[in-house]
This record gives sequence, C-alpha cells and structure tokens, in this order.
Amino acid sequence: MTCTPSPATREDGTRFTLACPQPYDWAHLERFFADHASPGVEAVTPGRYARTFALDGHRGTLAVTNEADALSVRIRGLGSDDDHENILARVRGMFDLDADPRAIAAGLGRDPFTAALVGRRPGLRMPGAFDGFELAVRAILGQQVSVAAATRLAGRLVAGFGTPLDAETCGNEPGLTHLFPTPEQLVDAEISLVLNMPRARGRAIQGLAAAMLATPDLFAPGGELDATVARLKALPGIGDWTAHYVAMRALVQADAFPAGDVGLMRALDAGDGRPSRLALLDRAVAWRPWRAYAAIHLWAEDAARRMP
Repeated sequence: MTCTPSPATREDGTRFTLACPQPYDWAHLERFFADHASPGVEAVTPGRYARTFALDGHRGTLAVTNEADALSVRIRGLGSDDDHENILARVRGMFDLDADPRAIAAGLGRDPFTAALVGRRPGLRMPGAFDGFELAVRAILGQQVSVAAATRLAGRLVAGFGTPLDAETCGNEPGLTHLFPTPEQLVDAEISLVLNMPRARGRAIQGLAAAMLATPDLFAPGGELDATVARLKALPGIGDWTAHYVAMRALVQADAFPAGDVGLMRALDAGDGRPSRLALLDRAVAWRPWRAYAAIHLWAEDAARRMP
C-alpha cells in the first residue's frame, strides 16, 4: 500500500518541491546513500544528495536537499516538462516518498520486536534506486565484500568505463565527474581485469548488461515477488540474496527479503546466538507483506549496535 503521490510544486524552471509524508527519517537515508554512493556519479553532503544522469540524449545533474516536510529537487540539463516528470518520478521512488508509514507501522507492529524498532525509528524509509541497472551492478559488486569495498570497486568501474562529463554539464557539482556505465559500455568490457576481481563477478555484470540490452524493461517495477525474484535469479551470477536486494530497492517489492543476510541475523541476536536462515524466514512470516521494511529496520538496528 502506498500513499497517493502529492504533485510536485514547481518553484522555478529547474527547482521542484516534493512533499514528504511524515514522519520522515532523512538522516538515515542520507547515511545509507553516503555509504553506498558511486564515486564520480553520486555525492552526499549533510542535508544534500547529488548525482549525474543521462536521459533521452540529455546529460545533467540533480540535487536533492532536505527541507521542512519536503524535498527540494534541482535539475540541470533537461528541457521538456516530460523529462522533468521522469526524473521526479525516479526521485520519488529513490527517496520512498509514496510509502504509507501508518500501514507499515501497523504491519510490523504485530511482532513486539519490530514494533519496538519502528517506535525507535518511526520515519525510516526504503533507500530506493535512481536506476535499476545501476543498482543491480552495484549489488553484484557488493557480493562477498564489505560496503566500503564495493564502493571502491564502483568508483573504479565508473572511472574505467563510465562517460566523463565536463564541469559545465556537471554544474560544477563537487565530486561529480562521470555518468554510470551503460549496458552498452559493460557488455563486452574487461571488467574483472580492470577491477582486479573474480572473473565470475565480471561475467555476471556482462550477463546483466546483455539481459538489459535484450529486455529494456528488465527493471520495470511491479509484478509478483516470486516472479520478479525468479526472473533475476535466471541471470548468471545472481543468487537469492542479490535478487531480493534488487527487488526491494529497485523494483518496489515491499515484501522482498534477503534472508541470508548476516546483518539481519546479527540484529535478531538477543544474546543467545544468531538465528539460522530458515529460522529468520519463519520469524519474518509475521512481517509480511512488509518484510523489506523489516529488513531496513534490522539493518539500522545492527548498524546502531556496532557504532562505537
């Protein structure tokens, strides 16, 4: 269930305001996006997210800043209203502006543990994705490595295969230098050699690029979760964790759940050991159809416990 989207308010030719249903935890989204930002493509500073994009032959940047009860979006490099609406729709999804926090809280409130997590962080939102292909590539880069290591790999991927942009196109945004590599740029690229990572992971990215070229709507949101996960797992190098992770962040699947994730298991360790994957899945039955939001709360709890 989602809220009915509020229309964007246009402040001038390039700046828009998007209302945020309250409560809204910008701080958590900012930390998450900062930790996962692709160097050269994304830059996160206090209260602000910026990135490059390419759309229908246009190249530009956008910047999202947190305002009282709203997000302010500045878009550079586009001409038509239709292009602006396309970008704004992506921003809405990325910052989860159409979620219904009351319905999510009610659903997770059936389990006292997740009810307590929601009580501590009532405005937590799903960190979405601006582009499904980009998110899936990042997910593959993150297999079996830390978030920091995956981010370093993403920076090398961008520098090695992405399209450089001049300062004018980037609007002199600090830290923005490239477009994220396209499927065309990665399908035959020597990814493993350039990034010095396992060949299987490089082949997985090449296979993902080939699938994207063959099926341009591969990452279109919607559809049944089981069918979505099966479609993603049919791609080489994408297992259950990656498929659910992509589904929850890029495909608006509120019940996706990467059950084998160690962070989820750590968060449920009350001192008597972590649950197994099967035990975690059994526990998660009570969280349906909001398991993806339960995962976000569990990751936040795990991160808070491990902070010095």
